[in-house]
Amino acid sequence: MKRSGKLVSYSKWGYLFILPFFITYFIFSFIPLLDTVRFSFYEYFSSGLRQIGPNFVGLANYKSLLESDMLRYAGNTLILWLLGFVPQIVVALVLAVWFTDKRIKIKGLQFFKVVMYLPNLIMASAFAMMFFALFSTNGPVNSILMNLGWISKKIDFLGTPFGTRGMIAFMNFLMWFGNTAILLMAAIQGINEEIFESAEMDGCTPIQKFIHITLPMIRPILAYTLITAIIGGLQMFDVPQILTNGQGSPNRTSMTLIMFLNSHLKSRNYGMAGALSVYLFIVSGVLCYFVYKMLEERDPTGMMREKVKRNRKKGVLKK
Repeated sequence: MKRSGKLVSYSKWGYLFILPFFITYFIFSFIPLLDTVRFSFYEYFSSGLRQIGPNFVGLANYKSLLESDMLRYAGNTLILWLLGFVPQIVVALVLAVWFTDKRIKIKGLQFFKVVMYLPNLIMASAFAMMFFALFSTNGPVNSILMNLGWISKKIDFLGTPFGTRGMIAFMNFLMWFGNTAILLMAAIQGINEEIFESAEMDGCTPIQKFIHITLPMIRPILAYTLITAIIGGLQMFDVPQILTNGQGSPNRTSMTLIMFLNSHLKSRNYGMAGALSVYLFIVSGVLCYFVYKMLEERDPTGMMREKVKRNRKKGVLKK
């Protein structure tokens, strides 16, 4: 913008407004991140009342973690994530397509959106405590089943790996499927209706429209959902921690990586905790990169391809 013959730039005000965010991030996130990486190369833990270190040990902490049960807990985390996420994305996709279908004309759509999202507003700790009370050996679920005559002996839901893992996965599903469904609804509603109308005129079935139109067009939101789900899965802590009282029972089959990290922090073994944090950071970064590349679509509408064709016809571009 010009004023009195001089060029006036307002870009400095934009930098000024975003400066508080970067200052906060630098102090509370970036510096602790660097400190965590630094601690991962040191022997630094408590032995009774005596503090050992920090003594530089190089990659010894990383090697010790590989020789520990870390890979077993990584497998537990993967199983719990798959059991919760696969039903979540399937149900969310079905609900999103159903609620956005113009032919069905569902009444009270906003009400259903609120109901689906409500479990996401409940604290995970409160959710876990509620399920622990409901499905305990002397809880109301066992009492109802016995009074109905469906069982003759109380079921120990938390006494088997299948029961504990299934309950954790079910809670994660309940808390997050509504949020995912609403995101996918917004993505589907952003697709031009003329595309669906043209597909119907060409004789496409609903399944063909879903596979060849809906899924490719909502690919960015699917990538975002999958990436956030991976990060959330690696950080799974509160539900299994409360449900199993931090023990990962039975036989540590529900012990996750963050619960393992928390055990090092409780014992003040900051070196091992730092090394495990770096492992988690690297794994989440690599997984998110591959997911992003897998679901990346550079030209979802085909506009760039059409533009290239037109330019080639005009002789602007050579084949």
